[in-house]
Amino acid sequence: MGNQPLIIGHRGAAADAPENTLASFKLAIEAGANGVEFDVRLARDGVPVIIHDETLQRTAHMQKRVADLSAAELQEVNVGSWFSRSKKATTDKFAAERVPTLQQLFDLFASNDALLYLEMKCVSSERTQLAATCCRLITEHSLRERVIVESFDLAAIEAVKSIEPSIRTAALFEPKFSNASSLLTGQRLVDRAKSAGADERARPRAEYRCSNHQRSRNDASRTEHIMPRRWCHSLDFFLCGKLKL
Repeated sequence: MGNQPLIIGHRGAAADAPENTLASFKLAIEAGANGVEFDVRLARDGVPVIIHDETLQRTAHMQKRVADLSAAELQEVNVGSWFSRSKKATTDKFAAERVPTLQQLFDLFASNDALLYLEMKCVSSERTQLAATCCRLITEHSLRERVIVESFDLAAIEAVKSIEPSIRTAALFEPKFSNASSLLTGQRLVDRAKSAGADERARPRAEYRCSNHQRSRNDASRTEHIMPRRWCHSLDFFLCGKLKL
């Protein structure tokens, strides 16, 4: 990959399809993305599923927590129609979209070489179980070279590294830790990421601008590989490329 920028679909092609759905991931790859980013949390039965929020309120208009439903029950939940309504579409072409499992996502990407940025979403009591399950599925699908596990929870990064050191990881940081632009602050974040065993680190809301399909926004993410990497994301895509610190 060298120093060439990489296009990573943020929750898939989330400007053109409902986020974190198989339709969104397919569309991102069809649009030419080098990979996708997605959020993983545990269903009630311990199955890792792809969804950002801890509840179904925003994407399914249901007052239920993801952790209170089994993966099978989540497969019955329509998480596509909200998108059509938000776009005031005349047809509801995403009504069949359900909450995917991590297994389904890995199966979808089995036939290509796309990068997969897996963000772990978990409370402390689920951390070890989610890390172990993600590591097992990554290994079973022979995806260690393509998956980067990331989290705002540095203890989750440590858990992944303790289970499978060869899996690449990225430490994410909240904006409040990322506003200062001094070299000292940057080095402090690098040190925190390294102490968790992370291979990359991320700083949100950096002032970078990029576009996809003539859309852009200045609410960007910057990551630096340790060897460093920078991202910026538009409405639905990340632009990634290696940098020096």
